[in-house]
Amino acid sequence: MKYLKFLLVGIFFGIVLVKSEAVSWYRIYEMFRFQSIHMYGIIGTAIASGILFLQLSKKAHIKNLEGVDLFVPKKEEGFIRTLVGGSIFGLGWALIGACPGPMYILLGTGVFSMLIVIAAAVLGTFLYGILKDKLPH
Repeated sequence: MKYLKFLLVGIFFGIVLVKSEAVSWYRIYEMFRFQSIHMYGIIGTAIASGILFLQLSKKAHIKNLEGVDLFVPKKEEGFIRTLVGGSIFGLGWALIGACPGPMYILLGTGVFSMLIVIAAAVLGTFLYGILKDKLPH
């Protein structure tokens, strides 16, 4: 029962993304062609609210399920790897028309071809985990 709240938040998040058309292939296509500010507004709102809630959780000393304060570890800096990784992610997003979160939402709305995309994403993640130590970071 302690995980029920996460399920409800996930369902609410899915409904919001569907109603805001954030999972619409057409909206994503518009974004990558710089024809509409719709998706940039959604992404900007997500970034702003993420920053706000993270700062509020730090000040309020909100704890995770294990009772430990929330902690965001520092990431290593690296311009090239960020550029390459972001480009691969963006190309995949543009080709498929969905980033990882909306892939599951689209599957839930009945777009069963997303099963192929999800399987490919899981396979790619698995392969990265195997090859991570051999790749330049």
